[in-house]
Amino acid sequence: MVLKVGLTGGIGSGKSTVARIFEVLGIPVYYADAEAKRLMNEDAGLKQNIIKHFGSETYSSGLLNRSYISSIVFNDPAKLELLNSLVHPATKHDAEAWMLKQTSPYAIHEAALIFEAGVNERLDYVIGVSAPQPLRILRAVERDGMTAEEILKRMKQQMDEDEKMKRCDFIVINDEQQLLIPLVLALHQKLLALSKQPA
Repeated sequence: MVLKVGLTGGIGSGKSTVARIFEVLGIPVYYADAEAKRLMNEDAGLKQNIIKHFGSETYSSGLLNRSYISSIVFNDPAKLELLNSLVHPATKHDAEAWMLKQTSPYAIHEAALIFEAGVNERLDYVIGVSAPQPLRILRAVERDGMTAEEILKRMKQQMDEDEKMKRCDFIVINDEQQLLIPLVLALHQKLLALSKQPA
């Protein structure tokens, strides 16, 4: 049995960096955000649902018009919730099918909204990546070219950081004060040991 492990963290926490370290260690990673974007372009049922709720302008030449949909959902929490309610089930289903194909001791499902989307119910463990808020804002500004205000607005739409970390089984502190690779390596050894335990 492959151990199913979630990996989560708020904007700018560095969870993608942690995920890449796991990949270097030979652990397969399902990147939920990237897969959700792929499904929004490829899953016929999901596309129909999005068009039904958000209008035909959401797609142009068969591909998702991301700037159009972003302009709608990031200014209206109810619309964001609606979009998530359409995309999450399709992504969850896709992730489960992916997990079943894995043969490594454990596999990782990387997603910002693991608890919000109820994905944690189907996982054995969840790793949280945590970083101080000023550092998270700085990273996100540098990476996404958004303003600090825009980043803060998005952060407010996510679960409170402390609450999220309380729900995790393991926490990786990514504060640039300690080396990240040894922390992930130690966790890797722990997960390998857990994967050998009888279910």
